[in-house]
Amino acid sequence: MADNPAHLSAARPPAGPNTMSTPAELPIPEGFVPCSRGGPYFAALGPLYMKPTPEGGAVIALRVEYKHTNLAGMTHGGMLATLADGAFGINIAMLRKRHAGQVTVSLNMDYLSSAHQGDWLEAHVLVRRIGRQLAFAECLLKVEDRVVLRANAVFAFVTPRPAPTPTPAPDATDG
Repeated sequence: MADNPAHLSAARPPAGPNTMSTPAELPIPEGFVPCSRGGPYFAALGPLYMKPTPEGGAVIALRVEYKHTNLAGMTHGGMLATLADGAFGINIAMLRKRHAGQVTVSLNMDYLSSAHQGDWLEAHVLVRRIGRQLAFAECLLKVEDRVVLRANAVFAFVTPRPAPTPTPAPDATDG
C-alpha cells in the first residue's frame, strides 16, 4: 500500500496558497456577534458567533473552514454533532439563566445534507421543555434554508463539583 494513496489526498488543499476566500474574508451576517459561551472544547470549533432570539436563546453559527471538513471535503459529522451539542447547552443555560450545572444525557442526530468550506452554518435550537431535573430540545443545523442536520437532546441538571484542592508536595528538607 502506498504511503499517500490518491483517494486519501484528494480532499486535502493543494500545496501553496489556498485560492478560496478564507473565512476571515467572508462577511459575518448582520446581527451576529462573537460567541463567548460554552467550554474550551466547544470554543475550539471557532470562531463562533451568536445572535439573540426573541425566546431568550441564541442562534449559534460559524463559517465552515478547512479544519471542519473530512477527507471528502464536506463537514465532518463529529464537528456537526459538537456544534449541535454546544448550541443545545448554550440555549438551555440561557433560558435557565445559568452558565453551568447541566450535562447531555441523550443526543440523537440525523445527517440530512452537508456543508462545505465557506458556508455559513447556523444552529437553531428550540427548547421544548425545562423541568426540575431535565430539559428537552431540538436543533436544526442549516446553511441558508437547507437543513444539514436534525437533532434532539435531553440534558440533566447537576450540581457542579467543587474544584479539587491541590495537595502541597512534601518539603524536600523534611528528611
